Amino acid sequence: MRNVIVTDVPRAEIEKVDKLAEYGVATVHEALGRTGFLGPQLRPVHLGSRIGGTAVTVLSWPGDNLMIHAAVEQCRPGDVLVVTTTSPSTDGMFGELFATALQVRGVRGLVTEAGVRDVAELHEMGFPVWSRAVSAQGTVKATAGAVNVPITIGGQLVKPGDAILADDDGVVVVPRQDVDRAVEASQARVEKEEKTRAAFRDGELGLDRYGLRAKLAELGVQYVTAEEYGL
Repeated sequence: MRNVIVTDVPRAEIEKVDKLAEYGVATVHEALGRTGFLGPQLRPVHLGSRIGGTAVTVLSWPGDNLMIHAAVEQCRPGDVLVVTTTSPSTDGMFGELFATALQVRGVRGLVTEAGVRDVAELHEMGFPVWSRAVSAQGTVKATAGAVNVPITIGGQLVKPGDAILADDDGVVVVPRQDVDRAVEASQARVEKEEKTRAAFRDGELGLDRYGLRAKLAELGVQYVTAEEYGL
């Protein structure tokens, strides 16, 4: 691993990232062919937040938040701090003091594959966090890592400047060069779902709308009466 802090990284256009955030994580994930989801291990510390922003990435050693301190300087308004560690860690590497420093710089939230603490204070501040764990376990500031380099979370590559979307359903990354396509695909999916929603309100069944009766027959599923089944 090269110990570097990369400055002035190109970022996705924040107006387009804001538009993506309106669609929500699940819609964007589906619209892009079910890609970019950072995995079910990342959960919101408190429910009800929906954010979009541009990634500032951090690669830290487990139990060591030195590089998070270094990353704060690189953050701009509209960013989301995205943190992972060189090996699995659930230590509370981030808390209310970090959140205070980031809020001042216009950072919209934190996504971390490690742990956080000061949950009550984070909630009171309205600072959104998605993490693997909540832990009071403290950390040190001793080992070099990297800021604004490509990292991997949940099998997904996150590059600095990529779009990060997060809500109650989890976190999804959209590569910076794919943001325009994601907006277009997400809008198309919303329009398609609205037609389906209207059909369901009119009483149509998913079995018929999605052509699933033929699928059931193909799989050998049979309809029998309760008497025939012995009930």
